[in-house]
Amino acid sequence: MGDRPFESHEGAPALAARPVVEIRDLTYSYRGRREPALRGVNLEIREGEFVVIMGPSGAGKSTLCAALNGLVPHFFRGRMQGEVRIRGRSTGEGRVGEFAREVGLVFQDFEAQLFSTNVALEVAFGPENFRVDREEILRRTEEALARVRLQGFENRQPATLSGGQKQRLAIASVLAMEPHILCLDEPTTDLDPIGKQEVLQISAELRRRRDMTLIVVEHETEETLEADRIVILRDGEVVCDRPAREVLRDVELLEENRVMPLQVARFFHGLGVRKEELPLTPREGVNQFRERGFRVDERCYEELLRRDEEREKSYGEPLIEVEELAFSYPGGVAALEDVNLTVRRGEFLAVVGQNGSGKTTLVKHFNGLLMPTRGSVRVGGEETREQGVRLLGRRIGYVFQNPDHQIFSDTVFDEVAFGPKLRGLGEGEVKERVTEALAAVGLEGYEEEDPFGLTKGERQRVAVASILAGRPEVVILDEPTTGLDYAEQRSMMELVRRLNESGSTIIVVTHTMWVVAEYAHRAVVMRDGRVALSGSVREVLSHEKELVEASLRPPHIVSMSNELGHPALSVEEMLYITERDGR
Repeated sequence: MGDRPFESHEGAPALAARPVVEIRDLTYSYRGRREPALRGVNLEIREGEFVVIMGPSGAGKSTLCAALNGLVPHFFRGRMQGEVRIRGRSTGEGRVGEFAREVGLVFQDFEAQLFSTNVALEVAFGPENFRVDREEILRRTEEALARVRLQGFENRQPATLSGGQKQRLAIASVLAMEPHILCLDEPTTDLDPIGKQEVLQISAELRRRRDMTLIVVEHETEETLEADRIVILRDGEVVCDRPAREVLRDVELLEENRVMPLQVARFFHGLGVRKEELPLTPREGVNQFRERGFRVDERCYEELLRRDEEREKSYGEPLIEVEELAFSYPGGVAALEDVNLTVRRGEFLAVVGQNGSGKTTLVKHFNGLLMPTRGSVRVGGEETREQGVRLLGRRIGYVFQNPDHQIFSDTVFDEVAFGPKLRGLGEGEVKERVTEALAAVGLEGYEEEDPFGLTKGERQRVAVASILAGRPEVVILDEPTTGLDYAEQRSMMELVRRLNESGSTIIVVTHTMWVVAEYAHRAVVMRDGRVALSGSVREVLSHEKELVEASLRPPHIVSMSNELGHPALSVEEMLYITERDGR
């Protein structure tokens, strides 16, 4: 290839300045797989650019990230064609460690990066390996932890941190190495909405201050507004590489490639506004709504409120009752304080809050995984202390955030059948329950498949089916959409909606606020171990100031409609209540 300049992705001559990332004709196949993970990828990224890589699961995004510092092909074995050059040097010419100073990579599976005995040592590990001066290591460690809001955690063991805190620690450990290129593979998957903003703001600040080049793999389009370019991958190929705002206005392109369009853009697209004129943010949307003379149809809005009231009246008796609940972990770490909550039969409740606010701790009290330090939790009118984990497990099903922490059998059938068999049910009853559960999650015909050979979304469904086979009264799902692309998130949540409509009481712990808005009926906002807000989803999401104080923010379409004085929970609701000429 030599030192001749690359051409741009559109075939035009590249600018004279050499890009810091040059990828030409990159094709890569993992060992043992027939289909390439990347196919003929050509890409240039210049110093100081902020480039977002998007696309559905299996598009090749993580493989592309791994190619930037030589993990592909030196660590992940396979067959590679083409070339990747970082700041002029081919990744084929050196070892992975040599490129770590140039390219800081935070993996999608961020927990795999953490191995030290405390937080400070974790952050210091990289600079120590580069033989950085001790005083400089201390400065970098302190600065990196401050940037990711982990001051005061220096002596904590990484294993004791929440998922979001672990994710921020992984980012801090890379920031401390002060790489020229920062590559974040889905860096915000387990962060609360404000935490997501902060991570990208941190990255943007570093980019401005140090001419750092930023490459981010992201599913959430709301987090990409500040990017210079968006590259969309699908089936290992680049299908789009254009300025960010241009891509974000192309609603149809995003939907075709299983990427969630910005809600404000999709709303105005639904009203027939030309692509070039589509607003992208809530503020832009409010301005254009008024300028175009659109109005809210009060009768339609009242109909939405009436539906909310009718649904609330349809709930049955209390199933879970929490009174003055307090809980402290060993060592005296207080996680919950004075929590009061009632969940009624047939509800769909979302439990939200910032990382470490007590969400998961709260719901683990419902099935006896945790017992109150003070106060009480009753299920079916009886104290959880009296029932125990085994009995509660029959009534309250719990689907963990990571399905791989739950799955252990060799076949899908055995995985789903495990619970019914454990309860001593006969062979016919077990088979009936497995068939019923797999049908509910859309996995009929998968009985003999190896669960670990399935996609993340399919494994998530197997985990749900294994809970449904026990026919619990309540299903708790902890972050059910984490790590799924937009189409998979929709598919999972439509499944959960069907379960609720068929009679299951649903409790979802999530950071994904559009999921809360579009699927849940009621929301509880946790803050510092206490209930900060509780009520219908429409009511809770209208309290933007209180949400921000709890490190949350409503979805864009809700923010826009809040400012218009009529909270709408989805693009479809906003279209329904919008009055325009000719309607």
